[in-house]
Amino acid sequence: MNEKTYLKWYNKVGYGSGDIAGNVVYALLSAFVMIFLTDTVGMNAGIVGTLIAVSKLFDGVSDIFFGSLIDKTHSKMGKARPWMFYGYFGCAVCLVAIFCIPADLGATAQYAWFFIAYTLLNAGFYTANNIAYSALTALVTKNNHERVQMGSIRFMFAFGTSMLIQTITVGLVARFGGGAAAWRTVAIIYAIVGLATNTLSVFSVKELPPEELEDDEISAGQEEEKYSLIDAFRLLVRNKYYLMICASYILMQIYSATLNMGIYYMTYVLKNANLLGVFSWAINIPMIVGLLFTPTLVAKWGGMYRLNLTGYTVGTLGRLGVVIAGYLGSVPLMLVCTAAAAIGMSPLQGDMNALIATCSEYTYLTSGKRVDGTMYSCTSLGTKLGGGIGTALAGWLLAFSGYVGGAPEQSASCMNMLHIMYLWMPMIFNLLITLILTRLNVEKANEELRAQHHRSGQSAAQ
Repeated sequence: MNEKTYLKWYNKVGYGSGDIAGNVVYALLSAFVMIFLTDTVGMNAGIVGTLIAVSKLFDGVSDIFFGSLIDKTHSKMGKARPWMFYGYFGCAVCLVAIFCIPADLGATAQYAWFFIAYTLLNAGFYTANNIAYSALTALVTKNNHERVQMGSIRFMFAFGTSMLIQTITVGLVARFGGGAAAWRTVAIIYAIVGLATNTLSVFSVKELPPEELEDDEISAGQEEEKYSLIDAFRLLVRNKYYLMICASYILMQIYSATLNMGIYYMTYVLKNANLLGVFSWAINIPMIVGLLFTPTLVAKWGGMYRLNLTGYTVGTLGRLGVVIAGYLGSVPLMLVCTAAAAIGMSPLQGDMNALIATCSEYTYLTSGKRVDGTMYSCTSLGTKLGGGIGTALAGWLLAFSGYVGGAPEQSASCMNMLHIMYLWMPMIFNLLITLILTRLNVEKANEELRAQHHRSGQSAAQ
């Protein structure tokens, strides 16, 4: 019997456009905030890295806090859409503020300005917006195939936006005259684009009524239980699949952050900063192609588990090829291996939201409680914690290696560190994710739980 469908094509595309909004923030910060702060503002890379790491302490609390608030929200717009809509206005303001650090401030005040704006963005507004956006996957449809499609479409927009940002930003800054004023202008343009696309995404879908989201066979005879933030946290940590997904998502974002620090590798090792855009194409075009086929492949492979594991095995081997090609000094071979790795990694990117929805179902099947908003906190937590750790780690490693911002040449120790950061670290992170995926078969666990519930229901009826 075919599953009921809930969405039209324009609902899915409209929803997916929300990742344009998310990635004009994320791509700009992850790829360029460090080099803006070190080479334009003149900050120390190690201090910036430390501030980013400290900021993540606030993020770890805010993710589950906002996820719980979304679960408890009841409004005409639904649970998640109000948070997604209103949260982005704060994102836009904070993004611009990060690139508006006054030049006449003292060094300490400049660091404080950055820390406050960065923390408000990540721990507050971006958290509310991103968790709500991700949670919509479980709130607008109960059809798993549609959830996979939504995930694939949103990440097509995500990688397309990331590719565009990495390709055009250096040229845009130069066109606007270079320097701090040019960076500020670019940030304002990106913030306006984000506001428009986020609004489009919010109003492209409607959330299902709570009664339609319930599983009648499991919820029959149960009253809705109220639970606290602590209760929600306990539900998450008891779900081993949530912990695995959370760890994978964090590693995926650290991986992306280390690649985004490629601006340093391109500038000082390959001697051409514009190659960042070329490598971005080698990553994102294959990724988008892979995402196009992910829903079909999930159906043909009978689920997400084997497809994700096989894909990331290919992705890890591809990144190993990048390491070898890098030491051989072959840019074309690096690009080929980069593309192969991206193809392998695309299924997990495409079905991640559906995987989290399946993980949320596991909590519901084991506890009878729906915590979709809290469950999707792992996406925001992973994006911010992983991206923040990756950027902070880059700052620390650059400072440790003796990097001098804006210098035409760097020391041998710095050059060696750039090879480690751009070649070895992404391959190691991919390997760790692959190992986690060997255990992440939540679909099978849910099937077994449903069978148990069905047998219990039959026994009770007799």
